[in-house]
Amino acid sequence: MSLCVLIMTRFLEIPNYKSGQEGIALFAKLMSMGLYGINAFPVEVEVDISQGMPMYETVGLPDTAVKESRDRVRAAIKNCGYDFPVNRITVNLAPADIRKVGSIYDLPVLMAILSAHRQITPPPQSCAFIGELSLDGRVRKVDGVLPMTIEAKDIGLKTIFIPAENAPEASVVEGIEVIPVKTVDELILHTSGERLIPAAKPDTYFTQTGELLPDFAEVRGQKEAKRALEVATAGGHNVLLIGPPGSGKSMLAKRIPSILPDLSFEESIETTKIHSIAGVLPSGVPLISKPPFRSPHHNASPTSISGGGTVPRPGEISLSHNGVLFLDELPEFSKYAMEILRQPLEDGQITISRAAGRITYPCSVMLVAAMNPCKCGFFGHPTKACSCSKNAVSQYLSRISGPLLDRLDIHIEVPPVDYASLSRKQDSEPSAEIRKRVTRVRQIQQERFKGTGIACNARITPALIRTVCEMTEDAAKLLNTAFDTLGLSGRAFDRILKVARTIADLEGEEKLASSHIAEAIQYRSLDRKYWS
Repeated sequence: MSLCVLIMTRFLEIPNYKSGQEGIALFAKLMSMGLYGINAFPVEVEVDISQGMPMYETVGLPDTAVKESRDRVRAAIKNCGYDFPVNRITVNLAPADIRKVGSIYDLPVLMAILSAHRQITPPPQSCAFIGELSLDGRVRKVDGVLPMTIEAKDIGLKTIFIPAENAPEASVVEGIEVIPVKTVDELILHTSGERLIPAAKPDTYFTQTGELLPDFAEVRGQKEAKRALEVATAGGHNVLLIGPPGSGKSMLAKRIPSILPDLSFEESIETTKIHSIAGVLPSGVPLISKPPFRSPHHNASPTSISGGGTVPRPGEISLSHNGVLFLDELPEFSKYAMEILRQPLEDGQITISRAAGRITYPCSVMLVAAMNPCKCGFFGHPTKACSCSKNAVSQYLSRISGPLLDRLDIHIEVPPVDYASLSRKQDSEPSAEIRKRVTRVRQIQQERFKGTGIACNARITPALIRTVCEMTEDAAKLLNTAFDTLGLSGRAFDRILKVARTIADLEGEEKLASSHIAEAIQYRSLDRKYWS
């Protein structure tokens, strides 16, 4: 048998091949969504099934995970009892100039193939589909569902089909019907009208069960350090805790979340979007209502801190957005990992540039860092001798650069706790009481900066600082003397004013008095003691 006769014979055996109707093709188009950084965009999934040698091709700038969907889709179609077309199949993901990433297109591709092959009724164009497939037709959880659901609503889509595991986060978006899907069979029965899937109902906001946070009542002594942390938390200021091992630096830092007020609805949505994109949103949590607290290990790479990758993902500094980034043993972090924080701390956002493009993630964080004063930890200790040489102490402290140190608003010395404080039976002030004061001050700042985009005193812009940080005459003289005596930088000058503004807010004062300035200056004196 000649080759031509063999090829024609094989074509005539192909199901759905229509003899005498050359050029007739089967076509379907469905909507899906894609992610680029923190933003989502609509994706049209087009499938063309035409005559020709059997093959499957995906176009539209797909990454490896998207290309591999071919095998997942084929197996899922067969294992769900449907026929996989033995034809030339072309899958196009439009727009073709934006790279498509991840396994989120498995479900829309499967539905488009079955629709084009006339095995199911094509769904309405007002629907979007998102989901990864297992080989037996189950629909698996994917990342970034919240921003994609928000975008689907914004472009006017009526319904979105998502994996059932992602239903809690997507259900908070009002104005779009969210259908949680467990299997392909379940989805097809729904689209055909045979057995409808109940829509995911919006969960009541702030229903997140709060974990039992460590309480400041458990901390013995350290009255000055607690006061400084209250000021820092009330104004969102960056903090450096320095002291010998065992003095309670980490213990204090880990109790900061217990005195932070809950996130506003807008902050909660923005924070949850970042965690959803990164794939770290806790299962069953619709929204993150508590400020996040991230504490990476000191061997964390610069990329894990800032974010990155071929397709840049959020790093620890973005995952801490609207919350706290705690860096314990600060000098043990790599030099580059520390220096990479300088620009984001100033701007409240970080831009990651790669060959594929630039992605900007928000990172408005309160940085809390803790460190020992030397390698052995006992430099300046009142009773224990330091075993480090002067040169070793200098080298250890020099790991923290001047520009980074200048961006830490409050420097707190945490001395060793004496026996009397540790053995005291009476508890310290509980976090609940401190939190009331912090919440009150945050509300004052919200009213003060309404409509400016500023969330707290730490974010006061240079244009506003003279207006909102008006000083008494005595306070201005004191700050003038301190500026000349201590040789403060312009940045340190501004940060002293911002911290003093928070201290005045705690005391309910409108103008900055000399006592407020003096306390703020006191929080900038440790760099002279250790780094002079």
